[in-house]
Amino acid sequence: MAFDNESFEEEENFAEMFAASEKKQETSRIVEGEIVEIQEDENRALVGVGDKLEGILSLEEITVDGERKFNTGDKIKVMVMGYYNERPKISYKKVLEQEKTIEFIDAHKEDFEDVVIEGIITKKNRGGYVVEADAVSFFMPRSLAAFKDTDDVVGRKIKAQVVKVDEAENSIIVSRRKLFNEERKKKKEIIDQLMAEDVIVEGVIKKITSYGMFVDVGGVDGLVHYNEISYKGPVNPSKLYKEGDVVTVKAISYDKDKRHLSLSIKAVLPDPWAEVESELDEGDTITVTVSNIEAYGVFVDLGNDIEGFLHISEISWDKNVKNPNDYLTVGEEIDVEVIEINPNTHKLRVSLKKLLPKPFDEFIKNYKEGDVVTGTITSLTDFGAFVRIASVEGLLHNQDISWDKNTKCKDVLKSGDEIEVKIAKINSEDQKISLNRKTLLESPIDKFATTHKVNSVVTGTIRDIKDFGVFVSLEDGVDALIRDEDLTPLVKEELEVGQEIEAAIAVIDTRRDRIRLSVKKLDYIKNQALLEEINDNESHSLGDLIKDKIK
Repeated sequence: MAFDNESFEEEENFAEMFAASEKKQETSRIVEGEIVEIQEDENRALVGVGDKLEGILSLEEITVDGERKFNTGDKIKVMVMGYYNERPKISYKKVLEQEKTIEFIDAHKEDFEDVVIEGIITKKNRGGYVVEADAVSFFMPRSLAAFKDTDDVVGRKIKAQVVKVDEAENSIIVSRRKLFNEERKKKKEIIDQLMAEDVIVEGVIKKITSYGMFVDVGGVDGLVHYNEISYKGPVNPSKLYKEGDVVTVKAISYDKDKRHLSLSIKAVLPDPWAEVESELDEGDTITVTVSNIEAYGVFVDLGNDIEGFLHISEISWDKNVKNPNDYLTVGEEIDVEVIEINPNTHKLRVSLKKLLPKPFDEFIKNYKEGDVVTGTITSLTDFGAFVRIASVEGLLHNQDISWDKNTKCKDVLKSGDEIEVKIAKINSEDQKISLNRKTLLESPIDKFATTHKVNSVVTGTIRDIKDFGVFVSLEDGVDALIRDEDLTPLVKEELEVGQEIEAAIAVIDTRRDRIRLSVKKLDYIKNQALLEEINDNESHSLGDLIKDKIK
């Protein structure tokens, strides 16, 4: 980078101020002196520098790692930097710094503008800052510092670029601002190159975070978001890489305002979804490896950087799957059926249960209507209970649990109970099974039929009055119906619930579990009995018999 003349003139003025501040009273010079006395209590050494003059040298300047390099009588080079109270002001450290400075200038006087130093600001003066790096002192003018001058600037670690060396003055001027400008220019060139079409480069992973990785590409840091690592989707970068790894990346965007470079690893790789779209169809059977198990389902690896998803509902025909870990383990190979491919959203869904025998098909091979089986209650509802038989569930409706019409499944059963039931109906089209419990129990009507017969006279209590007739409660919880046409000679409108009523049994249908009564028939039977009595008693006249009955 070119450096303008005005800046150089400003540097020269600053250099002069720097040199003047260091010389103080007169030009510094290097002399060979002799240590004449070491005063431990005062932490100093007296050094003769000629003309019967002795300078004071701090013992810290000649002590390294707790070991003193010089003792009384030793020759030592020191720099005389002026006088204080008529004593020479000397420094051994300044000699070493000057030697290092001369060595640095000799090594870089031809290519100094390519040199970047990293050092610590050791002090500041009116013109700028003294920066020390590898025992060499550099001067940085305030105008080239590129930061605000504060009291805590001393001790700060910085990087700067050498902009001028002065052999005559043994001074080196550095600029932090120029380094920034050079780095900014270099970064722009690199970013422009990266953003060119189809440019693929290698970078070094500098830092791994939970959301991605920072990768150094030619001195520029870019972020590989965890979505841009693999076609599988978001992945944990720390499981795949470590800091210092070399990765191949491609730039996908650059935010100029935020100076944010986004990189991608998967953009360098061939898109496996193109292969999936061309090679796989819904309904295909593929072999996959279980890669991750979650509470809601299982992720499976197809082996080509693509993951499919096996939802918990697609693991088994059993509707009560609670934990996928009970069925599968990470690393296990399984065959699955492809049930959905969406290249636009990069989603692939698979099913395990579709490759397993359907429980209903197995059920109808082994069971038929009329079979009596033992099952387990799985759940209870307001309308009945679901009972597991083998690997399927059948419904035991409330009306089929007991001959008592008021009994409900949830009143007498609980989940986990075992129960004996009869398979009442198998609906293959809807894959539904109806169960019955009461048919395995003795019917109250069957029991009633053993002690009663048609035309028997019974007495019951009116339980309900309907538009078509009257329901009557008999003994042992048996209900019977008297149709409207069988109520004669009674008047229906005069009847009340709870009223006792006498009638003859008209029908006992044990197959359909029904009993019908008839008041009309009872009246007929009574009339017939009267006539028979009249005919059997020849000694009495019809009129006498009628009178006796009337009495």
